[in-house]
Amino acid sequence: MKDIYKNPILYYILVPVVVALWPLLAWTVYTPKAQQMWRYEKNQYIRAEKTIDEILALDDGRLDSADPNKTGTEFDYTSEVNRFAGMFRISSSDYTISSLPVMVSGGQKSQGAKVVLKQIGITRFAQFLSAIQLRWANLQCMRVTLTPSEGVPDMWKIDLDFRYYY
Repeated sequence: MKDIYKNPILYYILVPVVVALWPLLAWTVYTPKAQQMWRYEKNQYIRAEKTIDEILALDDGRLDSADPNKTGTEFDYTSEVNRFAGMFRISSSDYTISSLPVMVSGGQKSQGAKVVLKQIGITRFAQFLSAIQLRWANLQCMRVTLTPSEGVPDMWKIDLDFRYYY
């Protein structure tokens, strides 16, 4: 058995057979698999393109603030909370905003604010918080305090402490 490896005739037959089988294997197995993966990736790209178009239709200002050379829109607690509260049908009488002055700590500018939402359902609150933080990546919610309303199911008084980093 050990002598079979030393026989050069084995290599004269085995190597050409393997070389002849390689194109056949590539043609029957690898090419169809590659075409299938290409179609899958193409469909993924088309779906992603539709999702991108939907996001841009909802908030076309995202591309403007993505340019690092542009300063983008200036963040203001009052206007942004008003905008997102209106988006989720939260009445202006159901929230209060109190913002703090801009502070510099370690070379980093930041501004804090306290937002109190009164008589709001947990679903609308979650949508509000998610949307405002998705739009403003530098906005962080530092603390949330939920207090249930007496005798009313799914109505809450919610205290939010925000901090925006410039």
